[in-house]
Amino acid sequence: MPRFAANLSMMYTEHDFLDRFQAAAADGYRAVEFMFPYQWPAIDIAARLRAAGLQQVLFNAPPGDYASGERGMASLIDRREAFRDSILRALEYAEVLDCPRLHVMAGVAPADTTWQSLRDVYLENLSWAAAQAKPSGRELLIEPINTRDMPGYFLNHQAQAHAIVQEVGAPNLKVQMDLYHCQIVEGDLETRVRTYLPTGHVGHVQVAGVPRRQEPDTGEVNYPYLFAVLDELGYEGWVGCEYRPRGATSAGLGWLRQWQAEAASRAG
Repeated sequence: MPRFAANLSMMYTEHDFLDRFQAAAADGYRAVEFMFPYQWPAIDIAARLRAAGLQQVLFNAPPGDYASGERGMASLIDRREAFRDSILRALEYAEVLDCPRLHVMAGVAPADTTWQSLRDVYLENLSWAAAQAKPSGRELLIEPINTRDMPGYFLNHQAQAHAIVQEVGAPNLKVQMDLYHCQIVEGDLETRVRTYLPTGHVGHVQVAGVPRRQEPDTGEVNYPYLFAVLDELGYEGWVGCEYRPRGATSAGLGWLRQWQAEAASRAG
């Protein structure tokens, strides 16, 4: 059965951020992820993780000036130094939070820059960042994101991401396979999962209902079927629940309870 991690940037928003850890644990989660932790001291977050008995499995490196529209800096030619500083800061947080993986955002492609020049910088930065993360045993992840939610984002397709991972050639650089984004951009999810999971280059999976990014039991994707495919393929990583609940988070977890019950029945 897949292991699910609650995304505390989107879930449990009815609570203050530092109170979301205990709320997720009370609902049976044993792991969490979130986007950007940097407005809270890492030691405060670590204390909440310990108190709730949770594992931190993923968060994002700083994205640059988010308020001004930056969505990562890894592919941006004029942001090399800021990017490197962001990776070092993220690794400091990862050390305190004992988090094994970081999502490194590519950035929104400037209109006046060629795609190839951005790709060259992206490869250079990812290679450098992977080398920084290697001594501590941490993985870096890159994620294709759909252009409806994030117009102009540099990385959109699974094949793009896997080609970049192969070209960089760092064993601790992997792909964050968000099935919500993948469905919007490409569809044919079972084929994508069966193509890329066996490569060993998928470091994390995320889910949300399509098209509204709500609970996985809403919308057009048959997630129970895909969870069974993940089981069949022997996926042992985490599945991040990166969705916006329709209402109170706990009230919308029927999908999780049903899947757990069905999985237990099959196992028994």
